[in-house]
Amino acid sequence: MTREKRIVMLGTSTDAWGGIASVVHSYSRSGLFERLPILYLATHCNGPALQKCRLFVCAWLAFVAMLARGQVMLVHVHTASDLSFWRKSCFLLPAFLFRVPAVLHIHAGPFPDFYRERCGRLAKCAVRQVLARVETVVVVSAELKRFVETLAAVDVIVVYNPMPLPAPVEFGARAPAQVLFLGKLGQAKGTWDLLHAVAQIVRRHPHLRLILAGDGELMRAQELMRRLGIEDQVELLGWVGERARTQLLERASVCVLPSYAEGLPMSVLEAMAAGVPVVATRVGGIPEVITDGVEGLLVAPGDVPALAAALDRLLADEAARRRMGLAARFRAETSFSSALVIPLLETMYCRAAGPALRH
Repeated sequence: MTREKRIVMLGTSTDAWGGIASVVHSYSRSGLFERLPILYLATHCNGPALQKCRLFVCAWLAFVAMLARGQVMLVHVHTASDLSFWRKSCFLLPAFLFRVPAVLHIHAGPFPDFYRERCGRLAKCAVRQVLARVETVVVVSAELKRFVETLAAVDVIVVYNPMPLPAPVEFGARAPAQVLFLGKLGQAKGTWDLLHAVAQIVRRHPHLRLILAGDGELMRAQELMRRLGIEDQVELLGWVGERARTQLLERASVCVLPSYAEGLPMSVLEAMAAGVPVVATRVGGIPEVITDGVEGLLVAPGDVPALAAALDRLLADEAARRRMGLAARFRAETSFSSALVIPLLETMYCRAAGPALRH
């Protein structure tokens, strides 16, 4: 391995499912890893516990060896909450010991709940100490920024997840009653609320087609679909890759994500970049990128009648879908396209790493 100093980026395997892997893919497609001396080190993956443990240990040993050889100028740690935070802290501690500056990138909307409800006194102290020792904390919403600033005197910046902009799709090429859900099926993402909402409006929209694209509780979803009598209106795809996801977004007329907690979900940003109006909940960073009635419609989490009404409104109003889809695309172009977001990361790296990066 070269002895050149590197920026070491730590996160879940790029083959894994989830938002952090999608963000890292966006970094890669933007050319960030070619422009800067970045080494991506996977610390977590999908699969059996033994496989996860082996990857974690190997990554930790490789990282500590790089620190000992003086090969790390900066570490950029992507984390969610709960076990993800504690795993990543195991990498931050040796970075602190070797006096290497660190950037902690928090993606999890439920991070405040993790701190308040699932951390005891000692764990809360440990969280605050980690936050206080890093050079910069990157968050994905202003709401999360305000919370982190209550825990430690640290530089906190908001950086939206970057999104490559696909070629625009003609409105007439979209299926007029196709609703797309991208995410992990389960209570946290509001999947059961969504199925109940669809059951309430299916008679008014007999051609409605709900596409559920994601891993999670597929068996429970099938059982609920059967009980609600909407099996013919819902298609369960399981997790889909990037190409299939792009094709689904090109056909969708509405995207929906009725989550109970979020950071800044990639599925919402992908939909907006593809010019698809979004029905989502007012949680995390979602209200910062979607204005109710402009780029989509917002409802309270758990409010099934409001969710049904929002879907009903968009499915019944072609002009509104077209108008909101265009507004969503414009917001993507002007707020979180890769061309806008990636330079913010590069500036942060230069500030955090100092002369080591400039040389």
